[in-house]
Amino acid sequence: MNASAERFELRFQSLFNEGRALAFPCDAQGRVNLDAMSERARNNYLFARTVIGRDFAMPFVRTASRH
Repeated sequence: MNASAERFELRFQSLFNEGRALAFPCDAQGRVNLDAMSERARNNYLFARTVIGRDFAMPFVRTASRH
């Protein structure tokens, strides 16, 4: 698979529950397309950004897992 075909996600890992995280589709630089998100996903993304350092760690980009 070439790099242009890879899918990425911006992942916000919970500071308190290792199994909890919020992840959003993004490009390789971590930019998300807010216009392409559902209202629920957009609200979750904006919430996660707001509580970095309180509920979630700094987000990181990773290759999206395939389901």
